[in-house]
Amino acid sequence: MATNEVLTTIKKRRSVRSFKEDPITDEELQTVLEAGFYAPSAGNQQLWHFTVIQDKQLLERLNVSAKAGAAQIDNEHIQQIAKNEKFNIFYGAPTVVLVSGKEDGLVIEADCAAATQNILLAAESIGLGSCWINLTLFAFSGEQGKQYKQQLGVPAGYKPFSSVALGYKKIEAVNAPVRKENVINYVK
Repeated sequence: MATNEVLTTIKKRRSVRSFKEDPITDEELQTVLEAGFYAPSAGNQQLWHFTVIQDKQLLERLNVSAKAGAAQIDNEHIQQIAKNEKFNIFYGAPTVVLVSGKEDGLVIEADCAAATQNILLAAESIGLGSCWINLTLFAFSGEQGKQYKQQLGVPAGYKPFSSVALGYKKIEAVNAPVRKENVINYVK
């Protein structure tokens, strides 16, 4: 099969769940954010917003709030994770990027997912670890969620769709699991 730097990065990228405490550089941060800006969007609307969170105390409050919200949903697996006092949804990453989108944007959830994936791939391409975190979204329900959105500068009419934990990898990621077979149909 054909290969190049992009394909190699796609195949190499793994979710990292063990980060060093050292902060990433501003240059590294700008590189991954710019990759997010270049994601495709429906009608080229680009109706996303990125919030960079590096305040440790705020990340811990979001962790606690997200776990409290997750503990309330009807999913045994999520409840078990949420009730683990030692579990940190950000895995100790020094930087988290919250990806929000304009609520009335055309297929905005897909646009934000594309931006999130670009951030993940860019992080891998420059040697950073990353992990797509959706548990964060549980922190944004109810009145507390409104306060977080205001504190984080999420624009009015926007809502969080995902977040990415970023940092230096404590350990190199493992090899990719074997890919499932028989997932393609060809119609020629």
